[in-house]
Amino acid sequence: MAGGSRDGRAVAVSEHGLPDWLLPVARAARTIEPHQLSRFLPPGNGTGRQSAVLVLFGEGQVSRYGAVAHSSNEHTREHTREHTREHAREHAREHASRADQGDHEQPPARAREQGLARDQERTPARGDSYGGGPELLLMERAGTLRSHAGQPSFPGGALDPEDGDPMGDGPLRAALREAQEETGLDPAGVQLFGVLPRLYIPVSEFVVTPVLGWWRRPSPVSPVDLAETARVFTVPVAELTDPANRAVAVHPSGHRGPAFLVGGALVWGFTAGVIDRILHFAGWELPWDRERQIPLDWRA
Repeated sequence: MAGGSRDGRAVAVSEHGLPDWLLPVARAARTIEPHQLSRFLPPGNGTGRQSAVLVLFGEGQVSRYGAVAHSSNEHTREHTREHTREHAREHAREHASRADQGDHEQPPARAREQGLARDQERTPARGDSYGGGPELLLMERAGTLRSHAGQPSFPGGALDPEDGDPMGDGPLRAALREAQEETGLDPAGVQLFGVLPRLYIPVSEFVVTPVLGWWRRPSPVSPVDLAETARVFTVPVAELTDPANRAVAVHPSGHRGPAFLVGGALVWGFTAGVIDRILHFAGWELPWDRERQIPLDWRA
């Protein structure tokens, strides 16, 4: 899939050269149906503001909870890599042991745990100069914003007319453009490898296209406008799959949805929902306590 961009260059979607650990996400993106992602789907009458987000996977170039990793201490980076790999192995051993003792509540879980451990073992981060293993790029909205203040999210926003056809390549260009405008990343270093079905956010009436990217050539990132973005950070996939970091967010309106306590923040709402479904359909999800609840307030 390719098309012209606003500056005349093509925007392509390709799985060529992806690391092995990212292939399950690419495979899931090819087959997943809209209703498998969310019960909130775009209105049939075509209303809603078209937008896109960039779901960007990398391999530890960016620091976990800050803007950019500045340390050149190889010992520190190696410790971080080993911690991530051991984290995945430990969960695989723990839940495999439970299954051997007769805990068969979720039969597919053991295979998924072992698959995650294997994926973590064969990630290129094991031997490169970056620390942390597979990661996902997020940003935190400024606390002064009128809408979703302080809430973590993917980079992204509404389509501009120059982005092109919302039903065609427009979301691809918008996802890259918005990510550059918000985090300063270089779009030339991002390989788009998949597009998930369009989803709907009723409270804002946005129709959102999640665009999947691989950070093939990482570049420095940080908030471009502090009035809109408080920080840019990454979260290791191993932390997102850790059952200790998972919960159900409960809004006073009655809405319930997945949540992640990672990166010094509570990730919930649309962003958490997309992450939850990616982990599930990529086979990375570990059993977690769905009775653990985190109450939200009306300002959320």
